[in-house]
Amino acid sequence: MGVSYNKLWKLLIDKGISRAELRKRIELAPNTLTKLNKNEEVALTVLERVCKELHCDFGDIIEYIEDQED
Repeated sequence: MGVSYNKLWKLLIDKGISRAELRKRIELAPNTLTKLNKNEEVALTVLERVCKELHCDFGDIIEYIEDQED
């Protein structure tokens, strides 16, 4: 199972907000932003803060990516 935050990055571009600015606005730890950049799992509370700041829903910032089986 994996996640992708590509929707978040696109939404930030559409709203004219940089990743660093989002981090400052929601007081996000630098290592958490790194996890988002690497499409790693983060706490649901982090995603809630992002959604609150951007006035959006979880589906607007995250996408589930099913693992490929060989």
